[in-house]
Amino acid sequence: MNVYHLLNDFPILQREINGKRIVYLDSAATSQKPRQVIQALVDYYEGYNANVHRAVYKIGEEATQAYEGVRQKVADFIGAKDTGSIIFTRNATEAINLVAYSWGRENVGEGDEIVLTPMEHHSNLVPWQLLAAERGATLKFIEMNADGTLDLGGLDSTITERTKLVSVTHMSNVLGTINPIRQIADAAHAVGAVMVTDAAQSAPHLALDVEALGADFVAFSSHKMLGPTGVGVLYGRRDLLEAMPPFIGGGDMIKQVWLDRAKWNDLPWKFEAGTPNIADVIGFGAALDYLNGIGMEVVRRHEIEITEYALRKLREVEGLTMYGPANVENRGGLVSFNIEDVHPHDLATLLDRDNVCVRAGHHCCHPLMRMMEVSATARASFYLYNTPEDVDALAESILRAREVFARVAV
Repeated sequence: MNVYHLLNDFPILQREINGKRIVYLDSAATSQKPRQVIQALVDYYEGYNANVHRAVYKIGEEATQAYEGVRQKVADFIGAKDTGSIIFTRNATEAINLVAYSWGRENVGEGDEIVLTPMEHHSNLVPWQLLAAERGATLKFIEMNADGTLDLGGLDSTITERTKLVSVTHMSNVLGTINPIRQIADAAHAVGAVMVTDAAQSAPHLALDVEALGADFVAFSSHKMLGPTGVGVLYGRRDLLEAMPPFIGGGDMIKQVWLDRAKWNDLPWKFEAGTPNIADVIGFGAALDYLNGIGMEVVRRHEIEITEYALRKLREVEGLTMYGPANVENRGGLVSFNIEDVHPHDLATLLDRDNVCVRAGHHCCHPLMRMMEVSATARASFYLYNTPEDVDALAESILRAREVFARVAV
């Protein structure tokens, strides 16, 4: 992959502010979009804007074919054998909530246990808190090691005969930790529990195979993998989806309706009520084409190299603490860190003066921050369009920021 040639595909990365280029290091929050994705949106609105599934006129058929064609692309991208197992949602958060509301409220009861980890994004924590409170279930947590990996030594005592559901992030959005989902899924299935995986951070960066992963439900979002906002995906096992009641009622999720009852549509449309986000789903298809054109193995290799370089450069900064596994093979393309005596928000503000864009805050992981004994961290996250020069700009800007605070302290 020639990353420097690739940069030409991203208009926003050509922009300069006050004579300085944008160094975008916040792809874990949302990725930038290539021209091909932007053009796919323009083509739809200019050429065949129509509602899907209903019209028999030509542009309506074109819209339906384009929209449903993306479902096949998603299935191929994640190794799913059945397009009926691909549900389009607004985002990964909605996908997880769909499971909590539809599967959870039918299957979790008083005294049952839901197993999570302390590193979960709030989107994979709060829905289960709500479900547990409503149904009288108990939340349990797999313990963590000091290096930010999961301690699986006590897995058999955490996942028990009372466990109904296990939900674990594939890749931490704070630590970068890549969790052994297959091992955890096998433990869950051994006691008859269902396995849910939050793949919002892993799907953009790893070659994802849901069959090999072993999870029963997998959730991820378009906007973190070069696609538009407003599109998420829930992959689910067909037998589980068939048995689940609808999540939202309305049009397109029905076959027939009487005054007092209704008959639900087939999968996947049973879970896709109302007019879907047609344009952005089509844009997501263009993003998948772009990623497939590069190859996810190539994307992963590039990010390992960038992350390894970033870890090496940031270790040279005095007073800087980094979090997460030291082994780049076991972490994603991000680095969370703090500078001694500098609040992450202040640091991010000073980095912005150099057009270096990083995230600062709790990253929707309050419990993990408390466990780490910090109020927040700064986070630099990388993607296929980042270069070693971006890492150099980050390190140099951090040094300048540290000097500013050193002068203020004096």
